[in-house]
Parts: sequence; C-alpha cells; structure tokens
Amino acid sequence: MDPIYRALIVCTSHASFLNKPQKTGLWLSEATHFYDELADRNLPYDIASPNGGSVPIDERSIDRRDTTNEKWYNNPTFRQKLDNSLPLAEVNPSKYQIIYLAGGHGALWDFPENKQLQDIIRQVYESNGMIAAVGHGTGGLLNVQLSDGAAMLTNRQVTGFSNLEEKIARLDDEVPFLLEDTLRQKSDCYSKGIIPFLPHIEVDERLITGQNPLSARKVGRKVMEEMYEK
Repeated sequence: MDPIYRALIVCTSHASFLNKPQKTGLWLSEATHFYDELADRNLPYDIASPNGGSVPIDERSIDRRDTTNEKWYNNPTFRQKLDNSLPLAEVNPSKYQIIYLAGGHGALWDFPENKQLQDIIRQVYESNGMIAAVGHGTGGLLNVQLSDGAAMLTNRQVTGFSNLEEKIARLDDEVPFLLEDTLRQKSDCYSKGIIPFLPHIEVDERLITGQNPLSARKVGRKVMEEMYEK
C-alpha cells in the first residue's frame, strides 16, 4: 500500500505592483496544475500564505480556456482552502512531506525575506521531505539556510522565471528584483529553457523547480514520481 503524504501549497499574499494599477498575486495555474497531479493520488493538502486568509489571484491568470483552472477554482474544497489559507505562523512543518511554492509576481515581494517560510522549508527538507517551486515561487528558496549554516541553493540545479520572460511580460521595471539574476548569484547552476514560456524543470535530488506557469504540471508530475516510484 502506498504511503500517504501531505502537501503544503504556499501562495503569495501580495497583490500590488509598484506603478501599475493592475493587481498581481498568485498565478492561478501554478497552483491548480500542480495540485491536479497530486489529486490523482488523493493526497491530503493545505494551502498557506504569509498573511493567511484569501489568496489574491492575478486576474490575467483566470483563463476560462484553461479547463484545469476551471475545474479546481470551482471545486468547493480547493476554493475554500484558497479563500481561507493558513497563515505561515500557524503551519506545523512536521505534518508535511511535500512543500510547494506557487508563483505569480506577488511572491517576489513576500517570499524571499520571510523567515517563517524559510524555517518551514528547512524543517521539511531536513526531515527528508520534497521541496518544489515554480516561476516566481522559487524566490522563496533564495535565502533558505540549512541547520549546518549552508545556503540551500549552493551548487544546486535550479530554475525560475527568466529575465527574458519578465521583459516579454513588460514587468521587468515593476518587480523588486529580477529573479534569474538573483538565482544566478545564489547558485552556479541556474538554467532556463531555450524558448521562453515553455515547460522547463530542474531536478536536484529532493529539490524540484520549474521555470514558468507551463512548468507547474511537470513539477507536480515529477514530485509524484520521486515520492512514489523510486
């Protein structure tokens, strides 16, 4: 009989850009496409965010042509968890074997310096759990230190939203920093796909990262493969 793992999906609480009137937040498919892979195994899960409560969603990401978004955004249980996310301060890391950092531009503001998030990641990882992130969610890994004082990303294969993708989105002047540049500073092993906005993931033992929204499903699939098929 397969073991039962519990997953924590972490989403941003940040909803505003510096100058643009449009709202940011979670890029919805980065949560729904990842979870869709976990749902096949009926994995129990929780959704958390730095502040707790309703997770802001980038309006541009609510695409009616995306059947996976439609499926889970209209699912009462998933929606209830999204509208009533756990504050990170109330998360018990020992409950989880998988932690996943969903992206969306908002994550660049409230993930990188969040000590509670760093502690949760460290504890799950050091308990042999799986750490996964996609797009701007990988910003939550930038400052994670392990118990021995080593930076988590040192010499780790990693990816995340690229400078070119930020420029194409015309948001390179809006974000607090360019994620690709900062990931390169933290790890000598950053990589990205040749063509922007196509799926690209990196796997480094129990760390799985995806470059952009279309990578979220692939990250979820790889997490399940690593947890159940090894």
